[in-house]
Amino acid sequence: MLDWLKINLQYITPKHLLSRLVGKLAAAELGGFTTFLIKLFIKQYNVDMSEALHSDPAHYRSFNAFFTRPLKADARPIDSRNDVLVQAVDGAVSQFGDIEADSIFQAKGHDYSLTSLLGGKPDLAAPFKDGKFATVYLAPRDYHRIHMPIEGTLTDMVYVPGELFSVNPLTAQNIPSLFARNERVVALFDTPVGKMAMVLVGATIVASIETVWAGTVSPPTGKNVQHWTYEKDTEASVHLGKGEELGRFKLGSTIVVCFEKDLIDFDTLEPGQVTRLGEPMAFIAKDSKTMNAENETASTFETMNAPTS
Repeated sequence: MLDWLKINLQYITPKHLLSRLVGKLAAAELGGFTTFLIKLFIKQYNVDMSEALHSDPAHYRSFNAFFTRPLKADARPIDSRNDVLVQAVDGAVSQFGDIEADSIFQAKGHDYSLTSLLGGKPDLAAPFKDGKFATVYLAPRDYHRIHMPIEGTLTDMVYVPGELFSVNPLTAQNIPSLFARNERVVALFDTPVGKMAMVLVGATIVASIETVWAGTVSPPTGKNVQHWTYEKDTEASVHLGKGEELGRFKLGSTIVVCFEKDLIDFDTLEPGQVTRLGEPMAFIAKDSKTMNAENETASTFETMNAPTS
């Protein structure tokens, strides 16, 4: 009965208004009151401040500054092996596996559309059909910056307006198409393992979604999907290395990361598994490495035998 009430109250709660009001409070610099709120939050959610670059709650002038706190330089070592894709966030694995044509598994009894997730744009979704996905939930106590699983060059960013349902496990199990209904920011990259989509999903009381190249993307919210494209191989191009920061949530949420077919393998993931930034998430598929080597050999052969003018 309590779970039913928690779910159904979300349908009638003014989620956007509530989230924006909380966002204003989180951004306010209120001195001792801000420090009191931060200490209360640390105690309530058992936040490990020993990992933070600044462990004293009084250091943070706003709750947002605390929530997006940087970690010590050695707190999250990045696995440097060439065939490893690393976890992008601290959190817990919600689901992972194969994208079945255009369908992504959300929870028992619930799938949702890949195309809808990426803003209803079939051309952006096409490379990921029959590919792989992983969904990771960030709890309130977690580090809330998102990093790159593998190096990549930004090609597209899409803002998709939507709801702001909670994204905790209970809600994911009960609200259909949750991640394709909530407000979100989609970032697409070209990587050594093909296209990668990183989807930053908003949620109740998520006051802001930011990227390192565009700053705050939401709020303000809009009623229409917005699509930006980015030039490659220019001075203005956005290239991020493996483990570099991509963006951040001001208050917690979920990421969904998608890859092309047959290019990566999830060898070590399990549902519910705790994730830590920099630890292995996936491995480059052996067939993919063979295919890439063959393509490089073919390209070299074509270049050597190209007619000269």
